[in-house]
Amino acid sequence: MADHCNGSSHSSESFANIPPIKFTKLFINGNFVDSVSGKTFEAIDPRTGEAITLVSKGDKEDVDLAVKAARFAFDNGPWPRLSGSERGRILMKLADLIEENIEEIASLDAINGGKLFSLCKLIDIPAASMALRYYAGAADKIHGTVLKLSKGLQGYTLREPIGVVGAIIPWNFPTIMFFMKVAPALAAGCTIVVKPAEQTPLSALYYAHLAKLAGVPDGVLNVVNGYGETAGAAISSHMDIDKVSFTGSTEVGRKIMVAAATSNLKPVSLELGGKSPLLIFDDADVDEAANIAFNGMFFNKGEICVASSRVYVQEGIYDKIVDKLVEKAKALVVGDPFDPQVNQGPQTDKKQFEKILSYIEHGKREGATLLTGGKHIGQKGYYIQPTIFADVKDDMIVAKNEIFGPVMSLMKFKTMEEGIKRANNTTYGLAAGVITKDLNVANTVSRSVRAGVVWINCYTVFDMDCPYGGYKMSGFGRDYGLDALNQYLQIKSVVTPIHDSPWH
Repeated sequence: MADHCNGSSHSSESFANIPPIKFTKLFINGNFVDSVSGKTFEAIDPRTGEAITLVSKGDKEDVDLAVKAARFAFDNGPWPRLSGSERGRILMKLADLIEENIEEIASLDAINGGKLFSLCKLIDIPAASMALRYYAGAADKIHGTVLKLSKGLQGYTLREPIGVVGAIIPWNFPTIMFFMKVAPALAAGCTIVVKPAEQTPLSALYYAHLAKLAGVPDGVLNVVNGYGETAGAAISSHMDIDKVSFTGSTEVGRKIMVAAATSNLKPVSLELGGKSPLLIFDDADVDEAANIAFNGMFFNKGEICVASSRVYVQEGIYDKIVDKLVEKAKALVVGDPFDPQVNQGPQTDKKQFEKILSYIEHGKREGATLLTGGKHIGQKGYYIQPTIFADVKDDMIVAKNEIFGPVMSLMKFKTMEEGIKRANNTTYGLAAGVITKDLNVANTVSRSVRAGVVWINCYTVFDMDCPYGGYKMSGFGRDYGLDALNQYLQIKSVVTPIHDSPWH
């Protein structure tokens, strides 16, 4: 049963026949195994705050075993030596298996992450198959270039798989993030050790099972559940991992860079936090703009790194936009993510739930005007009302820090120049948006805002062919597109002398 955001949520009543949890151990060298220590931790249902099951707790010793398996598979196994088309065929098979099991996988991300079951089936799980098919199609098109060298020399470049990859992924999009790393790495011919977020390990283990069924050789894909400060740290500092790809907070990203530098100087790619601005100009259609802004912020309960959490509205339509947004927030239905009538499920875990509520209190204390929301819902579970603040100043904590929850800050601006300046007044640079009918304004803003992706008259629109990543403290490197594939490839130059060539 679900209620509107100002009501209570009865999260204990299930709206789906949730299948039994099949996979809870570590997946190393093609087998599900207990952790070396035998320790476990609880996977929590955010609808209730209660345990779903116990999951094996990986540590440094388990990471060592997984890396050893991945290293052997890379140095001696068939995966890097298969043709690109054969690797692609196996990845295509994995995509098919995912689609065949979409109901069960979607239920895992819903019960473990509080994500809407309907959207997992509509967006998240299909995105996994799309990523696999995209990079499967690219696997046999990896090639270098012929070089025009001076003197009597011939040269060309090779693109070779970088080796053993360590991937550390977050809890907000467990499925999408898993394949954002795994699909290009495997297509490139690498082997990989994945540490899913400790909050949401269940779907990653299911994908490891399906990968084996699809024909991915043992040791190529390994999954080690565990905590960031132990298993994640072991991956970042491991001397036999050739690259780390991380999505998560800026704070942890810094630690990973340090660990990579002080170990074997492995390259890292980091997709970190964001505090993304959305600029709405006076000529925008009010209904369309309000809809884009609202969905950009409250999609996935605000647990999205590109969330349009700083909404700048030009003064001519500010009041109209505010009214529309408040109306939408009050109509939003918060409740059990398996209920098809629900628009927003619970926050993923207790720590994040409490952090969001703390930021809301900061906003009140600093003088921002609370227009709607601001409270938790129900006696159990991690439900929070969609929250909108107005009269927010750029130096307020709610305008500067990434909240990662359903909290929007509304601000007014006069000129395009002012809007651009304030949009750039952040340490982050992951995403931005502009809503206008003026092509010149759209072009100027999109070129002036320092962000890795800028959406014009839309927001949170992703595509497999569109590179995604940040500027400034939002990190570096790109996911999606062929740019992501290249992150898992080394460039080698090969030069030979050409004697008595008839031309140079």
